[in-house]
Amino acid sequence: MTEEVTAVIEEYLEAIYRLQERSGMARTRDLINLLNVASGTVTNTVERLEKGGYITHEPYKGVKLTERGLMIALQVLRRHRLGERLLTDILHMEWHEVHEAACKLEHGITEEIIKPLEIALRYPKTCPHGNPIPKKGGGINEEESYPLTELSEKDQGTIVKITEERADLLHYLDTLGLVPGASIELLEKAPFNGPITLKVGETNRALSRTVASIINVKRT
Repeated sequence: MTEEVTAVIEEYLEAIYRLQERSGMARTRDLINLLNVASGTVTNTVERLEKGGYITHEPYKGVKLTERGLMIALQVLRRHRLGERLLTDILHMEWHEVHEAACKLEHGITEEIIKPLEIALRYPKTCPHGNPIPKKGGGINEEESYPLTELSEKDQGTIVKITEERADLLHYLDTLGLVPGASIELLEKAPFNGPITLKVGETNRALSRTVASIINVKRT
């Protein structure tokens, strides 16, 4: 008998996908931080997901999605990012506010709702933060981009996406003008893992390497 895919399973698979995209694996401590749950809860749920065939687990390394887990994660991500578009484009919420609200919406948006929602939104390709919206069949089209930390001094580019969607961080980036579509020039990378200085419009901005690493840019 196939186990029902609950909201908890969906939430974990989506979180594992996000971490896997970032680091290649999802480690237990990263899941604890991302989902804000106790370590024992994560351990038990990971065991359950492995038994269900959603993930594979490598001791001391982390977990990765199986094909089955990946397909479910992409569909959850599809609903989540369409939900974010609904909140920004139609309900006019601020882009830094919509991630948490979309986390609640994603488990209730059905395929019957998605079709008219896509029509109303004019078939968006990305969420408000620039991350691609998976297709119905599970495919995902990623525009080539690189973390800001990989650029060299004097490189110019356009911000494609923000890979971390914490409300406080997004609000901070918004105040600096560091949003998808913004043009930047990397002016200086301080030595010894020091800050990165950018030109955004006519203004210079300094960012930590940690913040710069979640901003993806295409070179121009």
